[in-house]
Amino acid sequence: MAGAKYDVLAIGNAIFDVLVKTDESFLSRHGMAKGGMALIDEPRAAAIYEDMGPATEMSGGSAANTIVGIASFGARTAYVGKVKNDQIGRMYAHDIRAAGVAFETKPAIEGPATGCSYILVTGDGERTMNTYLGAAQDLTPADIDEGEIAAAGITYLEGYLWDPQSAKEAFVKAAGIAHGAGRKVALTLSDSFCVDRYRDEFLDLMRKDTVDLVFANEAELHSLYLTSDFDSALTQLRKDIKLGVVTRSEKGCVVASQQGVIAVPAYPIGQIVDTTGAGDLFAAGFLFGLVRDAGYENAGRLGALAAAEVIQHIGARPQVSLKDLAKQNGLPV
Repeated sequence: MAGAKYDVLAIGNAIFDVLVKTDESFLSRHGMAKGGMALIDEPRAAAIYEDMGPATEMSGGSAANTIVGIASFGARTAYVGKVKNDQIGRMYAHDIRAAGVAFETKPAIEGPATGCSYILVTGDGERTMNTYLGAAQDLTPADIDEGEIAAAGITYLEGYLWDPQSAKEAFVKAAGIAHGAGRKVALTLSDSFCVDRYRDEFLDLMRKDTVDLVFANEAELHSLYLTSDFDSALTQLRKDIKLGVVTRSEKGCVVASQQGVIAVPAYPIGQIVDTTGAGDLFAAGFLFGLVRDAGYENAGRLGALAAAEVIQHIGARPQVSLKDLAKQNGLPV
């Protein structure tokens, strides 16, 4: 993007993922709602971890997964998120920088440990998340660097940021700086439970043009407009936001703008292993398509390709170069 130091800068909860394959009985034993994300405290985190089988541990966080995906496509990227200066926090910082993402947020010296999400993956590939925010909830407006935000073509924010009050303030500050510099602001609604908590506030962000682009899946869209009718929810979305992108799992996605609606099919896959990060990586491909001016349809195809890659293995970050994958599939990079 013209005059931009970064194509996309993402702000999110810096969370370390602990993934384990499990069954429905584990979820019911711990009173978990399958497919959702619950915020938990440190004692509950310890109880879940103690009862889990062998785990795969890796850096995560919704917006961080997205920004790593965008970097894998070859774009210039940066990330803002809070970790503690502890072993997991240092690992987290190393991982995101190793992926080619600029990460300058100062770690917390005191307070809670680096955040962790305990992700239970059932046999059907569905993921159920239990997140201890830890240091991530201590992201404040002071962590928002005006020069960095103003230098990013698109600032991308995750709905999960709306849980901690100080992060919410950081989110609004960043959106204001981006718009003041003539840049775009994108938001992912993150989770239908998140929408349930903040429906009116999210609608306010959209209707007051605090955000220009919204990503949602079907469940989040239905929760946002309190309707089970997809078409009427989509009609309302087009009234409320300049650009809305709704993912529909195997049905692909729809890109809704004031000009019309474009449907883009899902990318064919071999086997679903783990749906963690599907929405994050879809957003990565779509945002990359936007910054490359590839058009909405190609942006949707890039998103579908990235989502297909990530759901065929454990973990929420790509295991191959998305730039190479896009080239192999004849998509613009």
